[in-house]
Amino acid sequence: MHRKEQIRGNVKRLLAELPKDVELEAAAKTRTTEEIMAAIEAGITIVGENYIQEAERAFKVIGRVVKWHFIGHLQRNKVKKAVDLFDLIETIDSFSIAEEINRVSSKIGKIMPILIEANSGREPQKFGVFPEDVDELVVKISALASVKIVGLMTMGPYEEEIEKLRSYFRETKEMFEQIKKSGIPSVDMRYLSMGMSDSYNIAIEEGANIVRVGTRIFGPRRRV
Repeated sequence: MHRKEQIRGNVKRLLAELPKDVELEAAAKTRTTEEIMAAIEAGITIVGENYIQEAERAFKVIGRVVKWHFIGHLQRNKVKKAVDLFDLIETIDSFSIAEEINRVSSKIGKIMPILIEANSGREPQKFGVFPEDVDELVVKISALASVKIVGLMTMGPYEEEIEKLRSYFRETKEMFEQIKKSGIPSVDMRYLSMGMSDSYNIAIEEGANIVRVGTRIFGPRRRV
């Protein structure tokens, strides 16, 4: 009970602190369904999941009382489940995965909202599209009838000094605005998902309107 109360208190504090136009997404990787429920009871309306299997387990209990966002790397063989389950996929970084989402979505008459994941730190070992390639990918994906680009997402590189992330968030916001101004048909730049437990304040200052918070809500993550 004590743990659930802590989670509820954390959520309430965060919601009171965040600007009204910023949505708080509970990053639920490794968290139990009970922990997620406690966060929802305190006002969480978006749950972010990294793994399809964990999401399915939580979804069976919780259902559609919240929006479900996929924030992990999506593998091709998991696309069908992702399209069925999630309201938004935040981590699209290739045309081939978007094409597969389009194929699966069209079969069930769904238009799948997605974010393009920008690799703002240009780290070759990480997922995401390098900033200089984002425009081209957006244009290409925009032609797919059953996929809808609704914004950008970025992680930023690991930095011991959190302030160093500011430039990466700023560059992603600039990309976001540039795409918005370009008026590409069927692209609706609404969401900029940036910032996590240690960096969400800087991300908000640089224009984020979705922040993905795990530890600040649930406490330290369990080892798996």
